[in-house]
Amino acid sequence: MRKDAGNFRQIPSVDEVLKTAVAFAAVEQYGRASVVRAVRASISSARQKMRGNGAHPITTDAIAGSAVLHLEREARPKVRAVFNLTGTVLHTNLGRAVLSETAVAAATTAMREALALEFDLGEGKRGERDELVRDLLCGLTGAESATVVNNNAAAVLLVLNTLAKGKEAIVSRGELIEIGGAFRMPEIMSRAGAKLVEIGTTNRTHEKDYKNEISKKTGLILKVHTSNYRIEGFTKEVKADRLSEIARKYNVPLVNDLGSGTLVDLSKYGLSHEPTVAEAVSEGADLVTFSGDKLLGGPQAGFIVGTKELIAKINKNPMKRALRLDKIRLAALEATLQLYRDPDRLVSTLPTVRLLARKKADIEALAKRVLPSVSNAAGEGYEVSTVACESQIGSGSLPQETIPSFGILIRSKQRGGGAIAALSSAFRALPTPVVGRIEGQALIFDLRCLEREDAFVANLASLRVEIGA
Repeated sequence: MRKDAGNFRQIPSVDEVLKTAVAFAAVEQYGRASVVRAVRASISSARQKMRGNGAHPITTDAIAGSAVLHLEREARPKVRAVFNLTGTVLHTNLGRAVLSETAVAAATTAMREALALEFDLGEGKRGERDELVRDLLCGLTGAESATVVNNNAAAVLLVLNTLAKGKEAIVSRGELIEIGGAFRMPEIMSRAGAKLVEIGTTNRTHEKDYKNEISKKTGLILKVHTSNYRIEGFTKEVKADRLSEIARKYNVPLVNDLGSGTLVDLSKYGLSHEPTVAEAVSEGADLVTFSGDKLLGGPQAGFIVGTKELIAKINKNPMKRALRLDKIRLAALEATLQLYRDPDRLVSTLPTVRLLARKKADIEALAKRVLPSVSNAAGEGYEVSTVACESQIGSGSLPQETIPSFGILIRSKQRGGGAIAALSSAFRALPTPVVGRIEGQALIFDLRCLEREDAFVANLASLRVEIGA
């Protein structure tokens, strides 16, 4: 007979645990089936611990408490709000653009109410969902027509499949981009059924390179804005306005993929100039594609703007239905685009612009205010100070651009990097996770994106408990 068999018999049964007040309350909150499953898992865990080290039996209340903790972890949403203190404003892994209050309100209405989504209220018959944003997009970009899909990758895929399926698509080698998630232009062309024709070299492409490859097999010329990298030095590219002249001469559509895309000149906010969609349209592109959740500051979406003829052809593609937006994002998108009708107020109305335009002095003042709270939470084992740092835009936008910022720097008084890694993990385990970045064995919180100061400070209350300080 095993020496721990007697202890096993003292482990409470499932029925005994379910009679405790803790389990009874859990049943009211999570349902009997879930509580029974969690209790059985806790009992199994207790049995394993006893088998391993001969520990004393666990009480019914302890088993019930363990089960409740398990249920609480299971019930915690996976999609959770975090404090983005990484210094990357449009962080792909943290959801990119934060929506405006008007966009949030519009999305909430779309979730709660029936909508005139594909219904023409004037005619009293079926309508088209693109009509909800088409006029806005045309007014803001100068394009004849517009359509919208799930994201910019979908926009490029749809354009290629519509205009170049079974045909050739001409692209400069210097513009064969790869973006996050191993999305590569050659592969998306293949999936769209287009044959890639590479021209020029990595660093230099000339007009003659385009002209030499245009034939009856050509479906389109694709110009790709290299928004997530730059090629410098001995370089040459054919500008979009000149390329549009070549495309018109040979009667071939020119598609300009801007990637991130912006509707306003970012230089007014102290950033480098990024080609705007209106500029791309005025330069003569037949179609322009760009994103909604990057520099534009809206929900995930992909835009296609251009000539009425080509947009109509794209909308007839059966793939369009598979790539369309749902009602919630369309509502948020319309609200976001409406803000651009008053560009002078974007700093106050659009979070992305507000965060990018935030002054270093204001962020420094914020850092000094929250410093005591962070220092107290971290404990005596860490040195905490304010520090000047550099933010970046993110999501492949203006990759060489950094923005002067300010933040909090935390170093361990112990040698080695284990303490900083543990502290960083503890911050991420807070009720609202705090995500920073580790540089040179120090944890840095760039405060450019911290706007809810009081909530951040209150959130730190349990940090010492989390790290066992």
